[in-house]
Amino acid sequence: MEYMAEAAERSPGHILCCECGVPISPNPANICVACLRSKVDISQGIPKQVSVSFCKQCQRYFQPPGTWIQCALESRELLALCLKKIKAPLSKVRLVDAAFVWTEPHSKRLKVKLTIQKEVMNGAILQQVFVVDYVVQPQMCGDCHRVEAKDFWKTVVQVRQKTLHKKTFYYLEQLILKYGMHQNTLRIKEIHDGLDFYYSSKQHAQKMVEFLQCTVPCRYKASQRLISQDIHSNTYNYKSTFSVEIVPICKDNVVCLSPKLAQSLGNMNQICVCIRVTSAIHLIDPNTLQVADIDGSTFWSQPFNSLCHPKQLEEFIVMDCSIVRDLKRSAGAGMISKKHTLGEVWVQKTSEMNTDKQYFCRTHLGHLLNPGDLVLGFDLANCNLNDEHVNKMNSDRVPDVVLIKKSYDRTKRQRRRNWKLKELPRERENMDTDDERQYQDFLEDLEEDEAIRKNVNVYRDSTIPVESDTDDEGAPRISLAEMLEDLHISQDATGEEGDSMMT
Repeated sequence: MEYMAEAAERSPGHILCCECGVPISPNPANICVACLRSKVDISQGIPKQVSVSFCKQCQRYFQPPGTWIQCALESRELLALCLKKIKAPLSKVRLVDAAFVWTEPHSKRLKVKLTIQKEVMNGAILQQVFVVDYVVQPQMCGDCHRVEAKDFWKTVVQVRQKTLHKKTFYYLEQLILKYGMHQNTLRIKEIHDGLDFYYSSKQHAQKMVEFLQCTVPCRYKASQRLISQDIHSNTYNYKSTFSVEIVPICKDNVVCLSPKLAQSLGNMNQICVCIRVTSAIHLIDPNTLQVADIDGSTFWSQPFNSLCHPKQLEEFIVMDCSIVRDLKRSAGAGMISKKHTLGEVWVQKTSEMNTDKQYFCRTHLGHLLNPGDLVLGFDLANCNLNDEHVNKMNSDRVPDVVLIKKSYDRTKRQRRRNWKLKELPRERENMDTDDERQYQDFLEDLEEDEAIRKNVNVYRDSTIPVESDTDDEGAPRISLAEMLEDLHISQDATGEEGDSMMT
């Protein structure tokens, strides 16, 4: 009978460290890890403190040789930027791992923990973990430097409107504020007939021009001027200009259409009233309540002008008003407004109350007027109309008076107005009394027209108490539900004044 001998277990042998005599497993260097680290530092040559440039204005970091990139804290992009700062020393070792060590956001410090390996004495591979401290230093980038200088620009958008009233510009200003289209501008300059928007890049200017084309009827022309060129690298530096012209028609203007255009809009009368200007010109016929919308391309192909200046508005008193119930419509007539009521009124000028001269007209304000009310309108019978289309019309088809809107006590409306609007930060010339009057007209239009008001951010004015939606005279007002609270970031969550963060 044979017996199998059990195999003896073999354990690895140990040797003594040649430096300190501690038993260790054999390795090519015959030195323990502690003694090897004391003799060799594989992180030697790698800087432990590095500076990183950061622009506070645009929140971007500088990446040599000349690039500024935007990175979030503890992001992969920021980690890559930090490692590139020590790329040359890291090329001599093997990078195993890299990760951020949490620091306070306002500490101006970024800490990165690195794990590296390197072959040392006699082929032994040593691994070491250490932390590199990055100091964030403030430095203004070139783009922000030019912005702060306020005299550098590459593209300008010149918005113009050849009219004496600024209602369209006030409406456009609120749209720009609502959608934040002013954020990329270097500066905004107001001149007597429009606004100039300055940009540092042509792409931002083109975006602004596209926004204007979507919000107001307009047309534009583009031009550029050569500033400098480099014939060796074939690079050119241009300054571009976009000239945007808005249609010269404002709300409450009386216009005379060409016969061809009036026929194409549903055989409406040539004398019409502009009730609104948004992305198109909205017209209404005061004799039939027929409405029509004219876009920018149609206007420029068949242009028309305003017959009267806003300063020619006269105040009339309503002597008698009757509603027209049954109206015979001609063949091919267009859409009829459901928000207005056709009325026949007898009016008399308040400046001619000592006479018995009265005027008869039809108006689209039949739902608002009562005997004794004051109304604003244009006296076409005693006005010198210099228009080619009016001169060709039969005098019987030109009304004596065109009523525009009902008149209320402006002082009382200003006193009870418990809301406000924001304004663009712009360089403006001296604001005269006429500009203030036009701005008050625009505020009254917002109160009276809900269609315009829905495109505007209206903020509640906390300094004026909240009252009912209508006053004693029945003047329209903006309800509290349509107002936004104006946000002021001046307090923290506890209601006390918060400490400003270090930036």
